Amino acid sequence: MMRSLNLVDPWVQSGSILKQPLPCRSLMGLVYNPRIVCKPDFSKSREAISSLSVPAIVTEQEAKVLTLEEESPFDFKAYVLEKANLVNKALDEAVSVKNPVMIHDSMRYSLLAGGKRVRPMLCIAACEVVGGQQSAAVPAACAVEMIHTMTLIHDDLPCMDNDDLRRGKPTNHKVFGEDVAVLAGDSLLALAFEFLATGTIGVSPDRVLAVIGELAKSIGTEGLVAGQVVDLSCTGNTSVGLDTLEFIHLHKTAALLEASVVLGAILGGGSDVEVEKLRIFARKIGLLFQVVDDILDVTKSSAELGKTAGKDLVTDKTTYPKLLGLEKAGEFALKLNEEAKEQLVGFDPCKAAPLVALADYIAYRQN
Repeated sequence: MMRSLNLVDPWVQSGSILKQPLPCRSLMGLVYNPRIVCKPDFSKSREAISSLSVPAIVTEQEAKVLTLEEESPFDFKAYVLEKANLVNKALDEAVSVKNPVMIHDSMRYSLLAGGKRVRPMLCIAACEVVGGQQSAAVPAACAVEMIHTMTLIHDDLPCMDNDDLRRGKPTNHKVFGEDVAVLAGDSLLALAFEFLATGTIGVSPDRVLAVIGELAKSIGTEGLVAGQVVDLSCTGNTSVGLDTLEFIHLHKTAALLEASVVLGAILGGGSDVEVEKLRIFARKIGLLFQVVDDILDVTKSSAELGKTAGKDLVTDKTTYPKLLGLEKAGEFALKLNEEAKEQLVGFDPCKAAPLVALADYIAYRQN
């Protein structure tokens, strides 16, 4: 049993991440390597590769240079494929085609359109790193993906970010109309909580209640909604500073990523100390996700991203490259990744391997 159920504390601490001291060591020695990830050494790192124009993005050639020949039983590609297939199957079964057909088609259109399934994988990996079974986390993993999809549908609406492309396909409202898109998002939100509450088995009721509260908090006015509201109000505002930008993304992007990890840790039977370490890990990779997203928006094409590239510049949106410059934004991403993985010290290295690899994937992804 947990010593307490004090697991639904406000996730935004009084101290700003940007105001906390960040280590100056490079992350390049901690880049995910499928041959050595079960034996991570968090105390050592290599010198920064200063020639990288965007340090958050590692080229294939640079990754090969960092690869050692020591064998490891952990295969990240196989892990990703296995978990993605598991989640996709569960989502397909959770949202079947039934009356009214249009709304279910709309829900399935966005929910099953692909995507990286990073949040579900984080949820499952967090459950397993504290000694839990995968089956305990699958409903929660699906729930966070349903909610994530809801946010994408609503974010693409003309009244929000007004986008026409998502995951390489026309956005939901372009196919089904704005009215149905809004309702599809609403339906996914409701289904997420129903699926989590009724589908979670083998877990004590107090832990299920804790994760429901945690998830609700992450998407309300203390989480995602707060970030979106401030983001909308700041578009075109040239006076937005780093503190405000951090507030937006700790809420709008990091909140649901953090919830994904914390849900898994609670459902897996993690102690308060373990949950809080994983919470900090998730908060940092959540902010990291957005920093890299900002970088990719100005360095990749729409075809590469599967969504409209360069929109931040067109709408005069405040981003990390805009405030820090591209190189400094990349350096900040590297520091966030290193700090995040330092939170995994003390966990079984092999069980922590998926979280290490997922953090690196977020840092070095190309879309």
